[in-house]
Amino acid sequence: MSFSGVSVREELIHVNDTQSAGSPNRILVPVQHLMDICVCEKKLILVLIPLPLLHVDIISIIKATNSCSATLNLKFLGIAFLGIGLWAWNEKGVLSNISSITDLGGFDPVWLFLVVGGVMFILGFAGCIGALRENTFLLKFFSVFLGIIFFLELTAGVLAFVFKDWIKDQLYFFINNNIRAYRDDIDLQNLIDFTQEYWQCCGAFGADDWNLNIYFNCTDSNASRERCGVPFSCCTKDPAEDVINTQCGYDARQKPEVDQQIVIYTKGCVPQFEKWLQDNLTIVAGIFIGIALLQIFGICLAQNLVSDIEAVRASW
Repeated sequence: MSFSGVSVREELIHVNDTQSAGSPNRILVPVQHLMDICVCEKKLILVLIPLPLLHVDIISIIKATNSCSATLNLKFLGIAFLGIGLWAWNEKGVLSNISSITDLGGFDPVWLFLVVGGVMFILGFAGCIGALRENTFLLKFFSVFLGIIFFLELTAGVLAFVFKDWIKDQLYFFINNNIRAYRDDIDLQNLIDFTQEYWQCCGAFGADDWNLNIYFNCTDSNASRERCGVPFSCCTKDPAEDVINTQCGYDARQKPEVDQQIVIYTKGCVPQFEKWLQDNLTIVAGIFIGIALLQIFGICLAQNLVSDIEAVRASW
């Protein structure tokens, strides 16, 4: 009698673990306790009920499979983010001149892809390989790393709620610092333009914040054609226009404030962001709660899997 390529005698099943080259793992299991045998990615997996001779918990296998499936997607997503970040740096010539990383005065959005992609890849690798290979060190690393991220997110949320004014000041400083570097990096420029268009704002607290930029300030020494103007992303949009007028912000701040409101957005991005947050508080809170629950679930799943693996090893 044969079952999935495994020879079955009258009393015992004899299994060779072909994954361990040179020293096959030979297991003898009573036939009457056999529940299922399956082959998954060239590795023979026995699903058995607890036995004094061998303890393999079916729940552990299900947990390992689910953990690997979820973290494998996370790993590939991390690789995609890292690839996008490295490609962007290569296009800007950063990879050929590493010292230029510190030359940008503002925030380089590529860092966001690299950091998020790196964290995703580390978590995905540790979780998937740890579950497949039953490596308790990688599983513990996965749960601890995920726990640290969860703790940092929770701490950031509490601090943002308690120190609202300080967060607002830091956001104001961050935006103005990037306004100064608006023309220094194309990715930063696109990020600022997207932000101003999406929230229909201009500058941190108003259009006059663009005086901080050497191309848009209103000083007499500024010979730029964009003097006393704003980027096109500050301009109010005309639904009838199909083509974006990139010169719509020229000389906009030389006009009286009443006329400015017709041509450009006069509200700052910080108050507009606060208004957007209040209007979408339920959605934002739901997203953060969902992410937190996924992180807690991942930590619990990894810890349970570690406990099951250690219990199995203790019974050998």
